[in-house]
Amino acid sequence: MFETLNPVWSILFLLIIIGMLLVVITDERDSGKKIAWILIIVLLPIVGITLYIMLGFDIRRTRLFNTRRRDFLKFFHTRADMRTRRLLYGDTAFNKVKEEYRELATLLSKSNGTSVTDNNGIEIITSGKRKFEALTEDIRNARHHIHVEYFLFKKDKGSKMIRKLLMQKAREGVKVRFIYENIANINIRPRYFKEMKKAGVDVVSFTDPKFSILRLSALLNYRDHRKIVVIDGKIGYTGGMNISDDYFIRWRDTHMRITGNAVSSLQYSFMTSFINSGGRMDDDFSEYFPVHMKQPGNDILMQIAPDEPDDKWPILQMAAVWAVEHAKEYIYIQTPYFVPPEPLMLALKTAALKGTDVRLMLPQKPDSVYMGPANRSYYKECLEAGIRIYEWTGTFIHSKTIVADDYLSVIGSANMDFRSLEINYEVNSYIYSKDIALANKAIFFRDMKQCREITLRQWKQRPLHSKLGQSIMQLFAPIL
Repeated sequence: MFETLNPVWSILFLLIIIGMLLVVITDERDSGKKIAWILIIVLLPIVGITLYIMLGFDIRRTRLFNTRRRDFLKFFHTRADMRTRRLLYGDTAFNKVKEEYRELATLLSKSNGTSVTDNNGIEIITSGKRKFEALTEDIRNARHHIHVEYFLFKKDKGSKMIRKLLMQKAREGVKVRFIYENIANINIRPRYFKEMKKAGVDVVSFTDPKFSILRLSALLNYRDHRKIVVIDGKIGYTGGMNISDDYFIRWRDTHMRITGNAVSSLQYSFMTSFINSGGRMDDDFSEYFPVHMKQPGNDILMQIAPDEPDDKWPILQMAAVWAVEHAKEYIYIQTPYFVPPEPLMLALKTAALKGTDVRLMLPQKPDSVYMGPANRSYYKECLEAGIRIYEWTGTFIHSKTIVADDYLSVIGSANMDFRSLEINYEVNSYIYSKDIALANKAIFFRDMKQCREITLRQWKQRPLHSKLGQSIMQLFAPIL
């Protein structure tokens, strides 16, 4: 490359490469990610530098996000009354959590300050058909507002039906607010959303960037991966399912329908995204944070924990590490994408080596050509440490769950990969309940019947080309 340039340009180009490498090396992030970026910049300098400028800068804690966080908090606290603040930040439910899990609850409260809530009812949904039926029924019955935030909102049959319902409710006078993710839905023409606006739906695209390198990086790299619906402040949906027939019909995923105090925490998360994306809310918050009726059955403890670049700390990664490190008997994890940061990988291996029953469930057939080799590039070290790995043999499993020691359950949007745990806007739900944990554990064992277990002996016998491809992919996995 350098021989095609004159000496001055060659020296300048070399200095740019060296400068960019120094930027990467001095970054305080995971060493695996740094190695991946160094390889790309050295092997493909122009492509590598361009990609790093667009996707590589760590702008967590930068002025762009800090300013947005301050603006939202100022807006919220000037309008929220004392009852709403107690609902979100109160600690009355904290002491109901088992003592050994209060550390985790304290850690999670550092994300946006919301605490453990009691008086919750939860329906775990493992069927896309059931989610579609329940969600459409709740939308039809909405009286005051419907808040929708999804990573993917497609144009297939089921998605169009929900879109039609939202537009109908807006025409009826219900306040419908809708957030769609910029990049994930880039193949959908603006007209699709403009028609929703004409019907009265308050539509915003996630982030509202003005052109600059920093804002372009934020737009391309920091993605809104959440799945949230809040109806009348009383019913909430969250988990792994997007709005698409893939989820309604074809894929296996896990979602939740929530009633009770946790819905207010989910509402708070939606409002953060909506206002930071340029949306507006009413000055009167009372209808958005109603008094929740006593929930029938068990008084389930639940904590909604969003993670976003606005936060100083990668809370969901820290929480995952804590959960693995503190699991005594077992921890079972379902994830479609397994590209764990170093601290999480070390915690998983340590847990297995000390005798904890650690099991991972991943898809045999990923939804992208590169995620299969990326996932499997970590199998060998997992299996050598005693972690049991199960591959789902059905169409695709998109479930993102954790269950541990018959008490802790995690259901949310975050995958076990760098992007979810370090970059994306995500939201997970942490449930402190024996009954819910036993239900999740039963779901895991039921799913195991449609899996094949990968053994270390089998894995060592895989073809040489697979070993080579997986080894190469592991080098670049941290930046996928």
